[in-house]
Amino acid sequence: MSLMNATRNALPALFAAACLAVAPAQADNHAGEDAPSFTTAPLKGPLHLLQGKGGNIVASVGGDGVLLIDADYTDMAPAYASAVRELSASTDTPRFLLNTHWHLDHTGGNALWGEQGTVVMAHDNVRARMASGGRIAALGVEQAASPPEALPVVTYGDSAALHFNGDTLELQHYPNGHTDGDSVVYFAAENVVHMGDLFFKDRFPFVDMSSGGTVDGYIAGVQAVLARIDDDTVVVPGHGDVADKADLQRFADMLVATRDHVRGRLAAGAGVEDVVAEGLGEKWADWANPNFITEERWIGFLAAE
Repeated sequence: MSLMNATRNALPALFAAACLAVAPAQADNHAGEDAPSFTTAPLKGPLHLLQGKGGNIVASVGGDGVLLIDADYTDMAPAYASAVRELSASTDTPRFLLNTHWHLDHTGGNALWGEQGTVVMAHDNVRARMASGGRIAALGVEQAASPPEALPVVTYGDSAALHFNGDTLELQHYPNGHTDGDSVVYFAAENVVHMGDLFFKDRFPFVDMSSGGTVDGYIAGVQAVLARIDDDTVVVPGHGDVADKADLQRFADMLVATRDHVRGRLAAGAGVEDVVAEGLGEKWADWANPNFITEERWIGFLAAE
């Protein structure tokens, strides 16, 4: 049997293991099954970090009103509505909501805001996927089509800009990384960047290949962000604690090193099962998340390309 065939035959077993994960296990900062809870913390200037059950949310609160990046799960929306009222000392709805990609742990709250008149923005592919729904194969879950009020009403192909609360926000699309609709949001004046799920701090990432994600595209996106930021940039990951450029560089180094290792072993004649049995080495042992992307699952993503 050729190496290519042997590798191809081994992959279904690896992805079957990946499908054991379910949506609520997507991130380290997920709460339990009790009432929604979250934390808020100041970032810089008008920016605040809200961490709850799903993806990290950044809120810009100032004279122009409120802008949110991402919206967590649907059941978290009322709690965030209360938080926004407290942060802004106002009952006004946020003016803008920016989605970094289409997954439900980042878009579940869209409907609450959209039906109140918040302008939802995202990449073209985010609206398309939310409108149709689809299967996230590696999680073994079917994400249903979103209701009309949850859909982005302003979309873009490559990039867009907003001038809000004394800052210029750039929404930059990076193709075929975590998904095919990833955007990174740069706050120019505050030197803050929200990376969505193009960054899982100190963890192996999830590459949603059924939504157009690729390992090489993921690496290219991370490297592009690294080229734009400096040592003083505050880096907000999609999941995990606030980071800096050194943290993101460490993440990029892991991505490249593990990709090259797996591909090198396969090219040398090893099977995927052999690579899994050998592991990636002690250096990366702490990067596995036993409840989500384990070392075996990460090797499966690397081998799939």
